[in-house]
Amino acid sequence: MMTDPISDMLTRIRNAITGGFDRVEFPASKMKAAICKVLKEEGYIRSFKIVAKGKVDVRLKVLFKEDAIVGLKRYSRPGLRQYRGYNEMPKVISGLGISVVSTSQGVVSSREAKKRKIGGEVLCSIW
Repeated sequence: MMTDPISDMLTRIRNAITGGFDRVEFPASKMKAAICKVLKEEGYIRSFKIVAKGKVDVRLKVLFKEDAIVGLKRYSRPGLRQYRGYNEMPKVISGLGISVVSTSQGVVSSREAKKRKIGGEVLCSIW
């Protein structure tokens, strides 16, 4: 039994980037699919799809022999939830990265949460 599936997803993506792979698979859930959707909208991954076996297949993006994702960090975790208002969203590398936020209006990036003026649980940071 896995206690933190989002951390597992981020670790699998991090390991795929470190290993030089262009795709990664992990077990599917609605939250993971929503996080992948935000990553695609922000340009960090090329594409993702949910395959029939209950897995999410993510195609990683490589730009000029460099990966689009340099780092991933889990922010909120099951033992310590991190909730922030829209004006308290953490800045990731002085605004070069994003945070993924779970709000009452769905999972969005920190930029979108600030624009909509909604707060929520900060799930992870990507740069």
